[in-house]
Amino acid sequence: MNDVQHPALRPERVGELSLANRLAVSPMTRVSAAADGTPTAEMADYYRAYAQGGFSLVVSEGTYTDTWHSQGYTNQPGIVTDAHEAAWREIVGQVHDAGASMILQLMHAGALSQGNRYRDETVAPSAVPPRGEKMPEYGGHGSWPTPRAMSQEDIDRAVAGFVASAVRARRAGFDGVEVHGANGYLVDQFLTDYTNERDDRYGGTVARRVRLAADIVSAIRAELGPDFCVGIRLSQGKVNDFTHRWAGGSRDAETIFAALAEAGATYLHIASEGRDWVETATLDGGMTITGLARKVTGLPVLANGGMHDLDQAAMLLEDGHADVLTLGRGALANPDFPRRLAQGLPMAAFDHQMLQPMATLSNARRWRQTL
Repeated sequence: MNDVQHPALRPERVGELSLANRLAVSPMTRVSAAADGTPTAEMADYYRAYAQGGFSLVVSEGTYTDTWHSQGYTNQPGIVTDAHEAAWREIVGQVHDAGASMILQLMHAGALSQGNRYRDETVAPSAVPPRGEKMPEYGGHGSWPTPRAMSQEDIDRAVAGFVASAVRARRAGFDGVEVHGANGYLVDQFLTDYTNERDDRYGGTVARRVRLAADIVSAIRAELGPDFCVGIRLSQGKVNDFTHRWAGGSRDAETIFAALAEAGATYLHIASEGRDWVETATLDGGMTITGLARKVTGLPVLANGGMHDLDQAAMLLEDGHADVLTLGRGALANPDFPRRLAQGLPMAAFDHQMLQPMATLSNARRWRQTL
């Protein structure tokens, strides 16, 4: 294939967003904000570089949404104070000036919080200890504590935090928000059978376990109107359970996708589990999870997982598995990935050492200085 003609370089629309190409930066935790959650000038440089490198869309790292239980990491950015909002406004302005759209990912860590300046306890749908251990690359160590099961008041507060943060995001100039419903964090904890043992309206069947995700999307949509971009990210696997798959396979997937479309989602952002996207994304019956999402909802679908593989990326787009591709490792190694692709230049390989001993921007900068 002639790389200049790669389908990822074609324009695309996602809701009201007009994208120059189909390449986006995936949300990636960088734990580089100030201690109080205020984004920094270093973060502005980091995000601006992706826009300058030709990415048409940048999705921010997961950003906490309240001063209760949402924060997941020490030095994670927030969107809950005027200072947070002002700092993000500066970052968004620089990304826009460099030619890209920007979406803020809204995140509540739930039971997978390993650094919260506001609270010591963690909360979740049920008092179930998370699998695995905390992540050293994001400042954690040891086993996760057993969370407290959330009351209705806790749930209402969490939903309100997402809505208030979405309002702040729009004021800061973001082109949309993305609800983090993936990777084992709070929204995904409600969706997952073994972490959700509730017997109320949020537990039991998958149609009830998806209710929190749908409630958040619909509440943001009601507050911000029909034209503001409101996406949601989903995954089967988790940061603490890579091999998890939805028990009901394609039946569960159809229920989840339909509920979120009905709630008013602009797009679905679906992460697979591993570089072999075809294997990990294929459901029972042979359809891919992203292809099924497009078929069930008619919404734009963003696909994530090994999208730096150019042949795989082309196949996804040409065969109708996705509309936009989001890159994580490929973008870290090549902030100018779209420009390199357009010019037929070689891509740098991702080196995990750039995230050691922690996945901070300063450690990545030091790694680059050793090259």
